[in-house]
Amino acid sequence: MTETTREAMEYDVVIVGAGPAGLSAAIRLKQLDEGLNVVVLEKGSEVGAHILSGAVLDPVGLNRLIPDWKEKGAPLNTPVTEDRFFVLGEGGQMKIPNGPMPPLMSNHGNYIVSMGNVCRWMAEQAEEMGVEIFPGMSCSELVYDEKGGVKGVVAGEFGKNPDGTEGPGYEPGVELHGKYVFLAEGVRGSLSKEVIAKYDLSKGHCPQKFGLGMKEIWEIDPAKHKAGSVTHTMGWPLNSNAGGGSFVYHLENNQVYVGFVVHLNYKNPYLYPYMEFQRFKHHPMVAELLKGGKRVAYGARAISEGGLQSLPKMVAPGVALLGCSAGMVNVPRIKGNHNAMLSGIAAAEAAHAAIEAGRASDELTAYEKDVREGDIGEDLKKVRNVKPMWSKWGLWPSLALGGLDMWTNTLGFSLFGTLRHGKSDAAATGEAKDFQPIDYPKPDGVLSFDRLTNVSFSFTNHEESQPCHLKLKDPSVPIGVNLPKYAEPAQRYCPAGVYEVVGEGAEAKFQINFQNCVHCKTCDIKDPSQNINWTTPQGGDGPNYPNM
Repeated sequence: MTETTREAMEYDVVIVGAGPAGLSAAIRLKQLDEGLNVVVLEKGSEVGAHILSGAVLDPVGLNRLIPDWKEKGAPLNTPVTEDRFFVLGEGGQMKIPNGPMPPLMSNHGNYIVSMGNVCRWMAEQAEEMGVEIFPGMSCSELVYDEKGGVKGVVAGEFGKNPDGTEGPGYEPGVELHGKYVFLAEGVRGSLSKEVIAKYDLSKGHCPQKFGLGMKEIWEIDPAKHKAGSVTHTMGWPLNSNAGGGSFVYHLENNQVYVGFVVHLNYKNPYLYPYMEFQRFKHHPMVAELLKGGKRVAYGARAISEGGLQSLPKMVAPGVALLGCSAGMVNVPRIKGNHNAMLSGIAAAEAAHAAIEAGRASDELTAYEKDVREGDIGEDLKKVRNVKPMWSKWGLWPSLALGGLDMWTNTLGFSLFGTLRHGKSDAAATGEAKDFQPIDYPKPDGVLSFDRLTNVSFSFTNHEESQPCHLKLKDPSVPIGVNLPKYAEPAQRYCPAGVYEVVGEGAEAKFQINFQNCVHCKTCDIKDPSQNINWTTPQGGDGPNYPNM
């Protein structure tokens, strides 16, 4: 087998991922020194194509990065006008008063946005400053130097056959080398996962915790639309089966974001997160809002929920983890984009100082210090106990004690210290013999939809002649282990219908429909045998989110 020869391109900083973290880093680097050579590589067909977020944006990061964003036309068009919190029962709801809420839970001054559109706008700002942005360029490998540090990435490899061999139109891609490489891939990025494992960056930290976020965009009756309205719910339909909740955000143009989050540390392998989401929309409060409307888009994405306790070491020789590649979501606020932007700014400032001092390919310890001791660390510290409380004690105790803890943390102390997370989400999965299957109502095609119909509204496409990007470490495990022990939960936890068990008994086989994959990474996280490895498909493939 001959070794692939690739052209190499040299940059000062190579950034993987054109999300809020990566673009903030690129912009800040150019603000500090317009002569720096900066490249951003994005696997989506365009910037924003793979961006999915709630999203209510706290503009603190944008204020710091581009203070005159309003004059420059940033798409922050819908300020939050009201905050509502409910605990749902099957037929009704109980409103939680805003008064006792800790101040950090208020959305006053925040904006309902499409983060895809925010990133598209940020990319325009970056390109005007001279940043090179290449969409449709999956980064499939890391490139290491002779000392074992990260010196670059391989991007733009196309044309492999399904068996992994080089096809007739094979393009080997290029190596992009940098004095520093920033990984801003989002949650459970494949290169970030490799770096965390290679350098043992999670040592001494809790395992990362995750949720699965699913979202639809609806156009609703103008009479029911309240631009700027923000609603969050907990309780039904999940109740004691899993942690999680919903969001309903009214943006402009009579559109509403309807989202549902399921914490992935649930035990019952029969739980079907996607169907919990569909069932939620039949709650009277939600059904009344959506009645007469139409769903126009769908998507799903894993969310990092471990917070401060799960932040790994974020630097290794030549490389830094930004934003959700490390995990910077404030769980009770359901916000991470502001911290992603702040991390990009901090990484850029650390890299600029290092390059100015003549350094390269070392550890950006100043970035690590800034994240842990600066605004990001302070933001995450105040809410650090909410997620472990919810996991350990359930909804009602965590509501009361979590609220108390957030209040005391605003005063600088905690009655609980720092609670630790338990086992990984994969290890939390229970055996099928200890649980009963859950009977889910059939989607009605009006408010609720089957998975494959909804996936068509994510505009997902993968070139079928390429190798499957969902790799099984051992192909015998799904039928030999996961099916008898866990009722093969991949059939249910995937929100895009990628995994199927076809046939029964001795005829059963595990089928992977990788064309459906919306790149949420849930399989890589939740598979109880940790047998599925999500890798990047060829560039430009995957969802094409228009307005997420």
